[in-house]
Order: sequence, then C-alpha cells, then structure tokens
Amino acid sequence: MARENFNDLLAFVRVVREGSFTRAAAQLGMSPSALSHAIRGLEARLGVRLLTRTTRHISTTEVGERLFQGVAPRFEAIDARLAGLAEFRDRPVGTVRITTAEHAANSILWPKLSEVLREYPDIQVEVTVDYRLADIVAQRYDAGVRLGDQVAKDMIAVRIGPDLRIAIVGSPAYFATRSEPETPMDLAGHNCINLRLPTHGGLLPWDFGKDGKEIVARVGGQWTFNSSEPILRAALAGHGLAFLPEDMALEHIAAQRLVRVLDDWCQPFPGYHLYYPSRRQSSRALAVVIEALRHRT
Repeated sequence: MARENFNDLLAFVRVVREGSFTRAAAQLGMSPSALSHAIRGLEARLGVRLLTRTTRHISTTEVGERLFQGVAPRFEAIDARLAGLAEFRDRPVGTVRITTAEHAANSILWPKLSEVLREYPDIQVEVTVDYRLADIVAQRYDAGVRLGDQVAKDMIAVRIGPDLRIAIVGSPAYFATRSEPETPMDLAGHNCINLRLPTHGGLLPWDFGKDGKEIVARVGGQWTFNSSEPILRAALAGHGLAFLPEDMALEHIAAQRLVRVLDDWCQPFPGYHLYYPSRRQSSRALAVVIEALRHRT
C-alpha cells in the first residue's frame, strides 16, 4: 500500500474505536460523508470489506477486525513516541560535539562547562582537540572554537573569551648562559621550542608587533611538539624559549620559574569564538552550551 493511504488506515482505526462515523469525523476534522468515502476507497484498494454498516451500528468484518488488531497498536506506538518528543522540546538533551584547539579546551571549555553540565545531566559534550580548521558541517560537529580572525564569514560566531596575548618565556637556568633577546630578530640565536600544526604540517610562526610594525619570526631549536603543554614543560626544564598563551605562563612568571622577554612586542589579538552554521538548526542542548560559554565583560 502506498504511503499516502496511511491516512485512510488511520481513519479506519478511528471509526472502529468510536463506533461512529460522526464522532470519528469530528475528531479527524472532516465531514462524515468524506470519511465514509475514504473508508470505501480503502476497501476498494484492498479488495475486501472492512466494516459492516447498519443505520444504528458499525462493526468490523472478520478481515476488518484482523486489520484493526494489526495496525491499531502500531499507530498507538507512533502516537506515544511522538508524544515523548515533547519532553525533548521542553528540556535540553543530547550530545553537543565541539572541535577546538587544546588551549581553548583547557582554559575556557572545561572551566565553564564542567559546572553547567552538573545542572543538565541529559546533555553530553564531546570535545575533539584539533588544530586544523575543521569543516564542522562536513565532519558533523555542532560547533567549533577558534580565534576570532579564523572564523568563516558565513558562520554565526559568539565570543567566548577575552582578547589574548602571547608570552615568550624561558627558565632562569636557560638565561644563565644566554642574554635575553631584545628584538624578535635576536631569536635566531636562541634555542626555541616549536609547535607543529597539523593543518599543513608547518611550524607555528612567532608573530610580533610594535609601533605599527609587524614581524613574523621563523625560529629553530632542538624541540618540536604538536601540543602546548609539553612546550611549557620543556621551557620550565630549561630547554629553550617558549611561545605560549599568556595565561599558561603567568603563574610560573609570578613564581619566578620562568622569565618573560619581548613583552612589548606581544600585542593583544582576538580571543576565542564559538561558531556554528545556523540558529534554526540549533538544539536546546547547544543553546545551553552557547549561553554557558558566552564571554561577559
């Protein structure tokens, strides 16, 4: 039977339950004559008689009773399942998949979402740490987190963190045998710890700016990592200079475990934004995550 005839089956079930074309027609929002015509059309397509009609009573034939017993529970199950969806409309539920860089995951996503998720036990958050600028639509992410100047123009972007700064740091032991660099050009004579980006396999350039002048330094050294935490660890151990988000280094600078250099060359830059493709496609769960992450000054 074609799918467009399911409405006739539903009408048949309603007539049997009500035992009346008039009452069934009122519930279905149609006239009794239109309902009667629909049932006759169903009988004609099936090639069997389903109902016995008298002026006072409607009853099922043997075939009609078998059909009713077969399809009525299935319509009930569908109704119950659809009714259950209302629960999902009223409360946030489901999985939110986010792609992000490691620093944003540690400094923003974890501290902001860890407490919020205690209030919403039906929300699951899946965080994938990836430095590549992922196509969140093609890879079926709900949202991505990137720096403000890296968000595509066709995405909806929500700021989730303040502007950032970089800190160039080395340990006192490292500087015991080396002079501190005064300009980015001086880094050529230093052992610099690099970060390799998976986007194109290259190393993260060290960007600087001062008095309207911008410099991109290509540095070298003994150590290269694809994650910022090992870079910090190597710098603390005296293996070279690190190019790190400021907040990762401030505690160690204050405790004099690290020495900051080239501070006046490290200018603020746009902080992290959460981006996603369309408000119309946003789930309640994603709305909760967005509101929890939103940056408030």
